[in-house]
Amino acid sequence: MSNLMQFLIDNPVDNLTDEVVVSPRLAKFPFKIKGMAGPEFSEYQKLSTKIGRHKKVEFDSKVFNELVVLNHTLEPNFRDAESIKKAGCQTPEQFLYKSLLAGEIAELSQQISSLSGFDRDMEDTVEEAKNS
Repeated sequence: MSNLMQFLIDNPVDNLTDEVVVSPRLAKFPFKIKGMAGPEFSEYQKLSTKIGRHKKVEFDSKVFNELVVLNHTLEPNFRDAESIKKAGCQTPEQFLYKSLLAGEIAELSQQISSLSGFDRDMEDTVEEAKNS
């Protein structure tokens, strides 16, 4: 067995996590995130891509970022029903936008994407979604 094969066996990516800081405002509070698997990434792309008039493909980065952040942020858990209720919200999405600034959400999504092996900007992701 090769060293690479042994490394891959010993280091599965299904539980890959990290702690990240998303903004100066939250510098004292690192977020715990987990990586995305390929099928999850593809599903988020599909859910974020709409075909409009004249077969024009439109990628909704807001929806994509929401899916990434809501499904891959372990701490804080934006899906926690008790926290959602305490914040006066009805949905995880409402809680997310009541808790974080738009740039913080985008940064958190970027950090999760980087942890998942996507070290490129959203423009590349948009183009990939349009071409798939």
